[in-house]
Amino acid sequence: MSLDSDIIVDRRRIRRKLTFWRVMAALIAIAAIAGFALIATPGAPGTFVSAGSIARVQIDGLIRSDSDRTRALELLEDSQAAAVIVHINSPGGTTAGSEQLYDSLTRLKAKKPLVVVVEGLAASGGYITAIASDHIIAQQSSLVGSIGVLFQFPNFAELLKTVGVKVEEVKSTPLKAAPNGFEPTSPEARAALDALVKDSYAWFKDLVKQRRGMDDTQLEKVVDGRVFTGRQAIDLKLIDQLGDEKTAVTWLEEQKGVKKGLNVRDYKLEPRFSDLPFLKTAASVTLEALGLGSIAHQIAQTGVVQAVDRAGMDGMLALWQPAASN
Repeated sequence: MSLDSDIIVDRRRIRRKLTFWRVMAALIAIAAIAGFALIATPGAPGTFVSAGSIARVQIDGLIRSDSDRTRALELLEDSQAAAVIVHINSPGGTTAGSEQLYDSLTRLKAKKPLVVVVEGLAASGGYITAIASDHIIAQQSSLVGSIGVLFQFPNFAELLKTVGVKVEEVKSTPLKAAPNGFEPTSPEARAALDALVKDSYAWFKDLVKQRRGMDDTQLEKVVDGRVFTGRQAIDLKLIDQLGDEKTAVTWLEEQKGVKKGLNVRDYKLEPRFSDLPFLKTAASVTLEALGLGSIAHQIAQTGVVQAVDRAGMDGMLALWQPAASN
């Protein structure tokens, strides 16, 4: 009996130690996750930029209104970054979103030396973004321009007529919700849209003329909606210099007095937990330590955000996901 009692006592002691170390591991991992998340938050202290570095901001894809992006750029204004290099690779987007981004970069430029590097494309709204800078650099084969405004909408009137469907409506005035795509566009509706396009186009042209220092003759050569290569754009005053990020750093050093030899570090405008492999690993370790291995496996396969989202879904689900790799 004494031997059995000793075994039981030893087992309980081992269990207590195991529980203690599991809790400690969980606390350490949680603290690490919280600390790294703080660092990775847009504009938070230590966000990949410091007093001894140049911030690299990436503008990719379609440009839309984005309050998080605006907030991140505002925080960059007050950071310790010595300067900012904005890389643009965008076909444009909404006029309002492009104007919002232009305004944000203009405010940022007022506080820090800023230069734009066109990687592959800065067209339409992407070019609106680029001209926020006083100096634009592009590669020889980059495409810039497309100065113009477009309003497109599908019209299904003939299709509906073919299938025998008619959309009925009651509206306060003839131009309410026009065009609607279910009926031929009236001359009045087309004229109203034309006025919108022309007004936005005039704003775009005036912005280019002002920011690029063009006269009317120079402006008329570039505002017909075409894109131009970097080689063409430099002669047309759409950009200032051919080159890449190294060219931008040299310009900052020579023209803006930025200290030589500074590192260029990424400044994330919209980081997500799922973009950070460390967080995925830390979360998995935490859950393994607490004995929640199945959830840890799900995080390892799908990422923190997806695992949390799925954990919050109740009821019957019809959910497709890629098969987990072996």
